[in-house]
Amino acid sequence: MSTATATTTHPPRVDDRDWSALTPGERIKQLEVEGYLVLPDLLTPELITQLKQEIDDTVTFRPADYSPHQKGSMNEPFEGPAMIRLLAHSPTITFLKELFGPDIVLMHMGVARSEPGHPGISLHADGQPFGSKIFGFAGSCLFLVRVLYYLDDLTHDISPFRVIPRSHICMHEQANPYLRYESHPEEVMVPCKAGSAVLINHRVFHGNFPNTGDRPRTMVAIAYRPGWAGPIDKVEPWNPSYVEGVPDEAKPLLGDKNQRVWIPDGGNKPTGMKSEAPGMNPSRWDRY
Repeated sequence: MSTATATTTHPPRVDDRDWSALTPGERIKQLEVEGYLVLPDLLTPELITQLKQEIDDTVTFRPADYSPHQKGSMNEPFEGPAMIRLLAHSPTITFLKELFGPDIVLMHMGVARSEPGHPGISLHADGQPFGSKIFGFAGSCLFLVRVLYYLDDLTHDISPFRVIPRSHICMHEQANPYLRYESHPEEVMVPCKAGSAVLINHRVFHGNFPNTGDRPRTMVAIAYRPGWAGPIDKVEPWNPSYVEGVPDEAKPLLGDKNQRVWIPDGGNKPTGMKSEAPGMNPSRWDRY
């Protein structure tokens, strides 16, 4: 890691490693332990151009309550064909199946744009176990990964991603996911190229840095979870007519948002117990 030149309360370290060099096991470990992962070169330049055009044509951006230069459209179903296809983007889903297993539920989607003058997003967690005004009960899922597709280069001055590694596994009261922080002395800046995605554990403290450059940057965010790890209370389901209209490969992902697998009356010695579970092998981080 190098040191950032951007001016912040605590000048952050910069995680600018070669992310393409990670093995499948190292990717899983990075996301599980550090709380974030970059998957580079997921989108072609042609797809990026198409996504930007569809966003301009179909998305109604609304300014954030803290700045007119941070705009978003969250949890509104995508309308453009390229945006809809992105829901089931094969390289991403292939990795998520390695991480979660085959049963994946898409929980929400949205678009965000950070314009010049954007002051930065405070360090926060999206996973809030008892529900909240901002995230509703979608944040109460036990496990959820947000995939942040960047359609513009994240440079030091164009609102790069920021994160406090390992904060999602901290038990200290200062890691209460309902807290927010202006900055942190051990936060990390994560630049990446357009077409890359940053994947985050929704409990990790993260945000972005100010946009002090001369251009906006646009990001498409899609959140997925394991099928068993549903919210603690009801969330609004997908509109059946919308699900019917998406490509066949995306339909299994837009299942029941309230689905969960729990066995409250399970006994100590249930019948049919297995003697292996490769998905949670300690050696999963050694996969090639």
